[in-house]
Order: sequence, then C-alpha cells, then structure tokens
Amino acid sequence: MAVKTTLEKLGLTPVNVELGEVKIKENEISNVRALLIKELEAIGFELLDDKKTRIIEKIKNLITDLVHNKNNKLNVTLSDYLKQELHQDYSTLSNLFSDVEGITIEKYYILQKIEKVKELIVYDELTLSEIAFQLNYSSVAYLSNQFKKVTGLTPSHFKKLGSIKRKPLDEL
Repeated sequence: MAVKTTLEKLGLTPVNVELGEVKIKENEISNVRALLIKELEAIGFELLDDKKTRIIEKIKNLITDLVHNKNNKLNVTLSDYLKQELHQDYSTLSNLFSDVEGITIEKYYILQKIEKVKELIVYDELTLSEIAFQLNYSSVAYLSNQFKKVTGLTPSHFKKLGSIKRKPLDEL
C-alpha cells in the first residue's frame, strides 16, 4: 500500500503491485526516477531495476516465505522448487546467487532455517523435537549439529543464554 501510494503521489500509474514487485510503464518512470528512489528509501524500500538483483530478491523471498510461513514444507527439492517458481535452470540461479551474494543458495537456506529455529527456541513453546519436525529436519541430532555449525552454540546453550538475558516481567 505504501509503495502504491508513493507511486501515485509521483503521478505514476502502477500496472501491477505485488509483494516485492511493481510493474510501471517504462516511459513514466524515466522522468521521476531520482525522486522515486528518494521517496522509496524514505519509507524503507529500494528500487531494484537490475534483472540480476530482481532474480536474487525473488530467490530470497521464496526461501524466506518457505521457511518462515510455510514451515519448510516442500514436496520437491529446494532446487526443483526454485526452478518451478522462477522458470529458470537451477544452475543458472545458483551461479548468479553465489556470484552476487558470496554464499550459496543452500547456505542462505540453512541460515534462514537456523533463524527460524532461534525464534522458536526463544518463544519456548515447542520442544526441540517439535521444532525439528516442524522444520522438516530428519532428526534432532541433525538440527543440533547444523545449529552448532552456524551459531557456535548448541540449541540448549542458546536457550540458556536467552533466558539469562531476559528478565521475567514481574522482576522489571
């Protein structure tokens, strides 16, 4: 909504506004490009008009959505999922992502999963077994090993650190 309002304020007519993507008539944007960039940055967005950057953002959005909103439920491999969603060869997507981001798509995927695990540990509503099941890990041991590789801490040590840093509401 904020992006659409900003575009209309600048006299632009958005053809299509979706999460992470806006289509505008090409001839309209050239006149107010600098102002559009400034206005979007003011509301926390940026203009991505480079095709490579757009593809990378789409990959990141798909992975983030998969991990944080769809609980990592896939009927196919991650590579097939991205290939189907983006209609491009996975090796092309993988090479582009690695070149620009400096890490592989798989590493980015793991980092997103570990962030979700951290979030669930801090919420303290699920056991580690339930977290492993929810995020499609084959076992708690595999989740713990991956967590330690990324964070340097075991999930239980991370949980203890979190509870040390936080004070119960009745102690504030």
